[in-house]
Amino acid sequence: MKPLDEMVERGQARKVYSRPRALHSTRTHYCPGCGHGVIHRMLCEVIDELGIQETTIGVSPVGCAVFAFNYINVDFTDALHGRAPAVATGIKRSHPDKVVFTYQGDGDLAAIGLGEIVHAASRGEKITTLFVNNANYGMTGGQMAPTTLPGQRTTTSPHGRDPEVCGYPLRMAELLATIEGVNFLTREALDIPARVISAKKAIKTAFAEQLAGKGFNLVEILSPCASGWGMTPLKAREWLREKMIPQFPLGRFK
Repeated sequence: MKPLDEMVERGQARKVYSRPRALHSTRTHYCPGCGHGVIHRMLCEVIDELGIQETTIGVSPVGCAVFAFNYINVDFTDALHGRAPAVATGIKRSHPDKVVFTYQGDGDLAAIGLGEIVHAASRGEKITTLFVNNANYGMTGGQMAPTTLPGQRTTTSPHGRDPEVCGYPLRMAELLATIEGVNFLTREALDIPARVISAKKAIKTAFAEQLAGKGFNLVEILSPCASGWGMTPLKAREWLREKMIPQFPLGRFK
């Protein structure tokens, strides 16, 4: 028995948190300050609380999301870049008794996968999507993404995104909210603890809606990318709050 466990057993300490059963005990590869690890933890807590570990299947595509299977202890499959909704559709239709989710970044979902997510939503596929929006291509070097803010500097827009040249950022929640097949849709953020708690509640709601036979369900989460943004972890959360949230307002859209 570990010393801390012994202290708890003797009443000398109180355990206030335990690693979720659905979360693998492994060292993270994510950069300091990255939000992916927080989202993984919340997702695994929800899986534990709903008791769906043995019936859940995840789909992750290319990008920082690709290694989700290293951390989340459920059945997993990888998809080609942008194709996670199509793969998830096939799995859910073949196994309607399973809980199926996709875990996608903005470079994946809002760029090469835009058509896939729009049509999965229009069909009302009974799947859940966790959409991690960090306003850049985090894994491949911090390039401009469809969600990069006007004026935001990236490795491919070193002087800042110019809407006259590159267009405006896509607001995916607002876009998908116009589609009749969408059942539950919300945008959350990870800048402060209260919003982390809100994001977990949204993830749990999205999975509960799928369990009730309702779809399509999507939770967009504004997440810091300290490395891609060239900031400290603390500064990245401040930038998310001051810059990203005004561009991508939080709240439930459907």
